[in-house]
Amino acid sequence: MRQAVRGDRGSVSAELVLATPLLLLMLLAIVQFALWSHATHIAQAAAAQGLAAARVQNGTAAAGTASARSLLDQLAGGPLTGSAVTADRAVASASVRITGTATSVVPFLALPVHAEAAGPVERYVPDLAGG
Repeated sequence: MRQAVRGDRGSVSAELVLATPLLLLMLLAIVQFALWSHATHIAQAAAAQGLAAARVQNGTAAAGTASARSLLDQLAGGPLTGSAVTADRAVASASVRITGTATSVVPFLALPVHAEAAGPVERYVPDLAGG
């Protein structure tokens, strides 16, 4: 019986050496996903704010871009890098797109972030029925 116990000597150390890096990599992957999710939420909030500025009655695409960029400058200092804002305004609709990359925790992993908001342009329509 003592022979069997002696043969397993050191097996816990070998298992720990194999399991610890995998556990740490899994923990880093969870943190990376949380950062990507947070960056996506920030980009979506900035796109919504930019759309609100671009679709008002006398709004412009430049106003939408400036509004979205302002929010990104305030919120996205850490989780969102390399962000780009594109706003379009036509006669009947407006849209704002934000792209960037989530901050990388796992080496060699760059997760893209994309958010878009679109909606109709507000316009004044007079009451022709007269009342």
